[in-house]
Amino acid sequence: MKDLAMQLQQLNIGTVRENEPLASHTTIKIGGPADLFIEPSSIENLEKAMTVIREAGVKWTAIGRGSNLLVSDKGIEGVVIKLGSGLDHVEVNETKVKVGAGTSVVALAMTLSRKGLSGLEFASGIPGSVGGAVYMNAGAHGSDVSRILEKAHILFEDGTMEWLSLEDMKFSYRTSVLQKERPGIVLEAIFKLQEGDPENIKAVIKKNKDYRKDTQPWSSPCAGSIFRNPLPNYAGQLVEKAGLKGYSIGGAQISEMHGNFIVNAGNAKAEDVLALIEFVKDKIWELYEVRMETEVEIIGRN
Repeated sequence: MKDLAMQLQQLNIGTVRENEPLASHTTIKIGGPADLFIEPSSIENLEKAMTVIREAGVKWTAIGRGSNLLVSDKGIEGVVIKLGSGLDHVEVNETKVKVGAGTSVVALAMTLSRKGLSGLEFASGIPGSVGGAVYMNAGAHGSDVSRILEKAHILFEDGTMEWLSLEDMKFSYRTSVLQKERPGIVLEAIFKLQEGDPENIKAVIKKNKDYRKDTQPWSSPCAGSIFRNPLPNYAGQLVEKAGLKGYSIGGAQISEMHGNFIVNAGNAKAEDVLALIEFVKDKIWELYEVRMETEVEIIGRN
């Protein structure tokens, strides 16, 4: 891995670090080290890095702002690519917006509101990146990414890159083609929005943000919604009905504010969170015969 690190440093592709603790790159503040961690400073430099990584035959994993992620205590094998500050460009052309995967969804919603562009208000309280939001078809308040996406620039497992249309993305509830059928990561997205009144848009954004602040524990380290809603049921309501709010294993605790959030209540390990997830799944099945599936992405060494 040292040779690969040296090669990438010589190419000047951006940040390159060995044995980087991933707890500092996830919102739940959990995760062991990446063998090699890179944060490319541009898509061009990511392309250069991918060529070298492929030639070396090393596994790679991509992350964004780490808001929907649980990383193993043993860390991640190979190279972890963070799509961050080098891929946070925003280009506005009338009602179309081309956005880098590393762009904060919250910051983007605010930027577009000032320009009188409507359509992303639903995401104004989602503390993740554009790449992650497109990858999992993030949604809230009755809308989701599939309503505004025109196309997405994707990096596939073999290192090739391609623009996929809305139809190609095969969106469904919190799912896209990238998760299983055609594994890949989002580099950029083009959103099609509508013109609107800036003050009205800002008012909706404030309302959505306030709702999140009042009902979800984002002031504590957490990974966002842990379970997909097993419709017509809602995961948080089932957990609350089962009397599990506040239940903890090790340093991981089901939030007192919202049943579908697990918070790092103090030095929690990934194994604590996983044990708590399994406990909830078993309990909800036992009580209601409803199968709970995780929404949070669980990655890393077993």
